[in-house]
Amino acid sequence: MGAPLDPTAAAFLFAESRSMPMHVGGLQLFEMPPDAGPEFTRDLVQRVRATPDMSPLFLQHPHRSLATGGAWTWREDVEFDVEHHVRHNALPAPGRIRELLDLCGRLHGTRLARERPLWEWHLIEGLADGRVAMYSKMHHALLDGVGAMRLLQSVLTDDPDLRDMPAPWARRERPSRPPSRSSLALPTQALNGALAVAGEAAGMPASLVRTLNRGVRNETSAVSFYSPRTLLNRRITGARRFAADDWPLERLRAIGRASGTTINDVVLAMCSGALRAYLSELDALPDTTLTAMVPVSFRRGQAAVASDEGGNAVGAVMVKLGTDLADPADRLRSVRRSMLEGKEALGSMTNTQALAMTALGLAPAVVLPLLRMQGVVRPPFNLIISNVPGPDGPRWFDGARMVGMYPLSIPLHGIALNITCTSYDGRLGFGLTGCRRTVPRLQRLLTFLDDEVAALEKATGVSGA
Repeated sequence: MGAPLDPTAAAFLFAESRSMPMHVGGLQLFEMPPDAGPEFTRDLVQRVRATPDMSPLFLQHPHRSLATGGAWTWREDVEFDVEHHVRHNALPAPGRIRELLDLCGRLHGTRLARERPLWEWHLIEGLADGRVAMYSKMHHALLDGVGAMRLLQSVLTDDPDLRDMPAPWARRERPSRPPSRSSLALPTQALNGALAVAGEAAGMPASLVRTLNRGVRNETSAVSFYSPRTLLNRRITGARRFAADDWPLERLRAIGRASGTTINDVVLAMCSGALRAYLSELDALPDTTLTAMVPVSFRRGQAAVASDEGGNAVGAVMVKLGTDLADPADRLRSVRRSMLEGKEALGSMTNTQALAMTALGLAPAVVLPLLRMQGVVRPPFNLIISNVPGPDGPRWFDGARMVGMYPLSIPLHGIALNITCTSYDGRLGFGLTGCRRTVPRLQRLLTFLDDEVAALEKATGVSGA
């Protein structure tokens, strides 16, 4: 009998459906090493498929039976087929980034088979510029986006001459850190554990009253009552569309220095302006501001946005994006004020209280879809925006230099768009994952994000804007 699934992992399996696959993913772009021959990608796939000693994490799959009383357990796949999990793909002509993103969207919209270990890794060639791409996905029952980022970083190197590097699924001599659980786990966790956590949290009644009062007054907290209905807040299908691009971190830092804000504030303001332009183009911009669920992490009892320092994001604030404001400087100030209010609200709680409050705030994101009440009542928030720190300097895998990394995340029923950012080697990569039907022309958001960077530079007087 295998080990039982923890409540969070079981909740993700319970919440999953054909229209809502519950896996996270990542896309990395690599430049071929100088000494690469014509068979570089084929040889690499064959080598990593032949990994002799695999980590147990990559060999287990969920299983339930009468012997366990119907409970989910992890069981080793005794018929493990490495070729099912490790795949070699090629893009159709003309091999543009557009074809690559389309392929990643299709791959990301396909559920992982539960009778097999819950992961896939794809090496993709055929890009017109000669680069090679890696797309991977892992079920959220195994680990979250932060854990996936740590796993990726653990197999990359800062040595461009290193070869024959171990695959991500190879067993390590030193045990890896346990899979992390971010606030993105909380919508499903909330159904099983929020009330129990809340009941154990010291001083919870007073914190609950303060949080609810903030929500009623339309101030930033872990609970929101004022999110407008938008086209992003409908039931979704299983098909996905993916858009990705990156911007120099120094441009965003310069805006932050000129305005007295953080990089994360600038990121949220970029999203605010882009969403305002996107919804306006579709004649679907609401009169009141959109609300974003923004994961936060805790260090030494203080709340910090996940982009400001690493670690697990264990709480969230509902940030008013200011999409109802026409001026980009006003939107940036609105985001900054909302984030400060949110940090103040969470900073007054213990970590356990903040976790419970966040779970209560996110529970409607699960309850409303289960009751099929989208469109009947207001959504708890309109989208998810998160930021996961990545490597500071350049990294290589078997001599191939990584030149870009872009996360793919999980849209939910009623929350059809998820924007996740990752920093790498002086750039900030945006990954936009949306329902293909519910979020039309998703790639237009990339243009609007770029427009908003320029608008923020002009509004804050950054030189060279």
